[in-house]
Amino acid sequence: MNNIPVSFEFFPPQTAEGAEKLTAVRARLAALKPEFFSVTFGAGGSTQDRTLDTIRQIHAEGHQAAPHLSCVGSTRDNIRNLLLTYKDIGIRRIVALRGDLPSGMASIGEFQYANELVEFIRAETGDHFHIEVAGYPEFHPQAVSAQSDLLNFKRKVEAGADSVITQYFYNADAYFNFVEAAAKLGINAPIVPGIMPIMRFSQLARFSDACGAEIPRWMRKTMEGYNDDVEAVQAFGLDVVTALCEKLIAGGAPALHLYTLNQANAPLEILNRLGYRA
Repeated sequence: MNNIPVSFEFFPPQTAEGAEKLTAVRARLAALKPEFFSVTFGAGGSTQDRTLDTIRQIHAEGHQAAPHLSCVGSTRDNIRNLLLTYKDIGIRRIVALRGDLPSGMASIGEFQYANELVEFIRAETGDHFHIEVAGYPEFHPQAVSAQSDLLNFKRKVEAGADSVITQYFYNADAYFNFVEAAAKLGINAPIVPGIMPIMRFSQLARFSDACGAEIPRWMRKTMEGYNDDVEAVQAFGLDVVTALCEKLIAGGAPALHLYTLNQANAPLEILNRLGYRA
């Protein structure tokens, strides 16, 4: 099976110990020569400084770094300043997202949708940044309908996105149907599947309930049957996610983007099973 490009996502660590651990994780994953490492951005920019610090470290290590940038709850001046900072550092890739409004924050800010953020980045910085946007094979949890979600997606891509990273999923057909539907709308930007390794069932269920990603019933029932046996859940997860990636690669996925949760073991094992070697 041909190796396609891979990339990895981290969240910004909260402590010095977490930052040290992430440096070690990153060193292990870097051996696979990923296309880039991305770093998430908290709701309303709540992790802005830690995201920036992590991006600086990744860039200083000689890797391609892609900060997430969310616009809900922010202002044009704030986004402009961040773009200039990233440009000065030498960053060439941005993951542009609408993001979530933190609880207790009253104002949605000066941007309402991700397409507005993409348009703003292009207006401010031209073609300096490769812009990634999000795609939802199982549809955005706040979408009114499947068709309205696809049209919103089309607007976002046409605003100036270069490529797409999807929400995670465990049904390969959801991805292939999404790619086909996008193509019918004239969207030709590469759509990269987001891959979530399975480490703990309770954690995965919580994430999935929040973001609208479906855990197929057969998977949910199997993992529930393992109760608190974390090793059994992880072994099952490695088999399931590896098989999913095999289907995606065979079906023409342009790359894989792995949500690491700041862990190296599961992403490395999945990729090793797929034939990736350091």
